[in-house]
Amino acid sequence: MKNTIKNSKKGILMVTLFATLLSFANEAKLINIKNEAKKTSLTLNNVKQGNLLSVKDAFGITLYKEIIQETGSYTKGFDLTVLPNGDYLFELNKDLEIKTIPFTVKSSIVSFNKDKETTVFKPTVRVEGDLVFVSKLTLEGNPLNIKVYYTEKGSNNSDLIFSEDIENTKIIERTFKLENQELGSFKIVILSEGNEFIKYINS
Repeated sequence: MKNTIKNSKKGILMVTLFATLLSFANEAKLINIKNEAKKTSLTLNNVKQGNLLSVKDAFGITLYKEIIQETGSYTKGFDLTVLPNGDYLFELNKDLEIKTIPFTVKSSIVSFNKDKETTVFKPTVRVEGDLVFVSKLTLEGNPLNIKVYYTEKGSNNSDLIFSEDIENTKIIERTFKLENQELGSFKIVILSEGNEFIKYINS
């Protein structure tokens, strides 16, 4: 299966995508948080129907989740003072990015630190015939790992046929040529900034 996939190592220039992702990087201004005695009012602008809002603890356990129902502006009050002392975060999972808004609860006092807000841009995986184009923007040049698995038809076993670690690169672009698609399926796994993204092809 070593010849099942060929990495052309040829970057694809995606100026439009890059410009779009950079515009999302400025979205932190569009988040408004108001803390009152027992209620935190969270306002998110430019959300879309289907976006996922979650509250998670320091271990990544989801304590609350809600699918955004309307495109535009989202506002909701949360009583975060009932949470035990510890570190938490709001996570907004959008089409092309995941934004986290960390906060701390101590003695029923909720505090937010704007400096610790993060935005993780999701990779884009585009399939055209037997070519797969993978793009990922990481403004901090954080490490990324790409793995490709192949499963023959009728088999339950997946073989790792390609793996690459990428570091210190802000714009990651890879092109793969898939062979023997009619004989099996592929799974592309991308690990970046604590998140796992999976794309199935022909499965």
